[in-house]
Amino acid sequence: MRKSVFFRSFLVTACMLIICFVAFGIIMFVMGRSVMMQDKAESLYTNADEVKRFTEALGTETELDNLVLRMNLSIIAQCTGNHILLCDEDGSVVTSSDETWVSPYMGSQISSSVLSTLQEEGVYVGLTDLGGVYDGLHYVVAESIESYSGSVMGYVIVSYPSSGFFSAWSGFFMMFILIAVAVLVVVVLLEYAHARRLARPLLEMSEAAHNFARGDYSARVTPYQREDEIGTLTEAFNAMAESLERNEARRQEFVANISHELRTPMTSIAGFADGLLDGTIPQSEEKKYLQTISSETKRLSRLVRSMLDVSRLQDGGQVRMQKFDLTEMVVQTLLNFEERVNGKGMNVELNVPEGTLSVMGDLDSLTRVVYNLIDNAIKFAGQGTDLVISIWKEDDRAYTRVQDTGATIPQSELPLIFDRFHKADHSRSMDKDGVGLGLYMVRQILAAHDQDIFVTSENGVTAFTFTLALAE
Repeated sequence: MRKSVFFRSFLVTACMLIICFVAFGIIMFVMGRSVMMQDKAESLYTNADEVKRFTEALGTETELDNLVLRMNLSIIAQCTGNHILLCDEDGSVVTSSDETWVSPYMGSQISSSVLSTLQEEGVYVGLTDLGGVYDGLHYVVAESIESYSGSVMGYVIVSYPSSGFFSAWSGFFMMFILIAVAVLVVVVLLEYAHARRLARPLLEMSEAAHNFARGDYSARVTPYQREDEIGTLTEAFNAMAESLERNEARRQEFVANISHELRTPMTSIAGFADGLLDGTIPQSEEKKYLQTISSETKRLSRLVRSMLDVSRLQDGGQVRMQKFDLTEMVVQTLLNFEERVNGKGMNVELNVPEGTLSVMGDLDSLTRVVYNLIDNAIKFAGQGTDLVISIWKEDDRAYTRVQDTGATIPQSELPLIFDRFHKADHSRSMDKDGVGLGLYMVRQILAAHDQDIFVTSENGVTAFTFTLALAE
């Protein structure tokens, strides 16, 4: 079964926490036990020295079992938790720190190895049961007791059971374990909540991506108002989703529009061709309908060619930048429309600066921009109206305006006028030459040059203005 990022992240974090706590617990156990043993060793040394000095101060060479000494041993033992034995020079226990008057250690003989070490070195430190004196191992510090004359009068043995270290440390260690477990549970719960918070947007993105694959582009990731990488990713994902939804809507619209635009001429061509073939159309009118078929075929050809040009622009067709004279290009383009201008009885007004106005751009594609704007203006201008073309420069840009007088474009339609197949003026649907892609191509060409185009339409006067970069 495939594991989620959330599960893996949570599992890795939990394992790391457990490993850290176990390692910390082991270190604490070892260090704590070492510190406790060191402290206890110092206590044993201190007690042994105190008992030795006290016993030597009494000066009782033959009375190590006197009552005063034994009472003091009991007090010291109760205060420190250590056990104290006094032995004679032969290693026989003569008194102890036990509270009972008859001590079970009385008369016990310490091991010969411990006794020989004391006789040779005067001190013994080690882990031993003193040759069976104690039931278990004890940490022992033993020192010789000397009389005023310097002779050994006995030995003091201070001990602490080794099991006491573990019993004393086990309480502390159990407390540490309980606290560590509690902290671990809290941290794991917090990490679980944090991991779920991190994973939630990713799971939503995964679900949205599956919806995209099924063709549903309406899915969005819930914005969690986060200022981290996940928040940035969420915003970018939603922006991508909106872009995909817009592109899908445009694609569907494009397919619907192109289907309609192709169906109209193809229906006409098929209908008239069938009429000619089956004899429905009289022979006297064959030429008329053949001209219609030819016109529709040319219109279909222009539509396909325009679609290919649009596809090239959308695919980021290369823009060949060069320096050229804007005024000369506009005038040369305008000359192509002389016959159509005269046919509509239009008056051309040309406002251009004196001299050369050099701009940077792709001459061929920008010539098409001017051609489409002039063609569009003449097509929808009224009979006998003015066609005004103006060129001027401002700051680091050159401005070109193509203005005609005809039907006013509604203000609500102006933002859509550069869309594919959009027809703000419904009279355009009567035009058989247009394919509804001219203004869309104009905007795409100028966008490839990082330039702008604006349109205004008031009181029948419609003006298209676009910018170009001045040449240095």
